[in-house]
Formats: sequence, structure tokens, C-alpha cells
Amino acid sequence: MTDSSDKEAILAVNEAFYRAFSNREIASMNRLWWQGATSLCVHPGGNVLIGWENIRSSWESIFRHTDFLEIETEIIKVEVDQAIAYVVVREIVLQSNRGRKVKASSLATNIFQKMAQEWYLIQHHGSPIMR
Repeated sequence: MTDSSDKEAILAVNEAFYRAFSNREIASMNRLWWQGATSLCVHPGGNVLIGWENIRSSWESIFRHTDFLEIETEIIKVEVDQAIAYVVVREIVLQSNRGRKVKASSLATNIFQKMAQEWYLIQHHGSPIMR
């Protein structure tokens, strides 16, 4: 792949991640995330989760306790190297559960690694934006 096609692939995988997030699709998350013990996730205000099993459980809990999600993203920076890439994103998440709506802004860094000619999400780190 050329550099531009790798960048397009990263943006597509990043978009697929946010689509899976907003649609609460754990099966799609399974396909996007590297399912090894080295994957890492930090939800805004949360603890460090290491390994796909822990990360998957956190997404399942979020999805189970959410009736509706709407996510707006603004890409701030994209960098692609031969086998590693990252996307820095501003997220605005509208979450609803049992009639209670919460809107939160965060900055996230999504790190991808190319393995067997596919890009996988290996780290998602979200930090709340404090006003």
C-alpha cells in the first residue's frame, strides 16, 4: 500500500470504530480491536484496561447500560508509519439511559498497528475535556 492508501485505511478503521461505538456493536468491536493481551483502553475518567478480555467487558457494560449513543468526532491529527498509526480525535458523546441524557467532550488517541496486512486498534485513550 502507498502512504495515502494506508492513511485512507486508518481513517476507515477509525470511522468503523466510532460507528461500532455509536451503534453499540460488540461484534464489530471484535473485528476492529487486536484481541491480544497487549491491547489497552482508557475510557474518560476510567482506569487502565489491559488485554482484550478486560476491554471487551468494559464495552459490553457501556453498551448494556446505554439506551442511545450519538458521537460526533473531529479529527485533529493523523500520523501513519509503516506498521503503526495514530489518530487524535475530539469526541462529543451524547449518551442516554433511562431518559437521562449526558453530553460529554473528550480528547482521544486511537493507536493502530498493522498485522497480517490489516490495521487493528491496539489502544484507545480518552481523556475528558474539563471546562
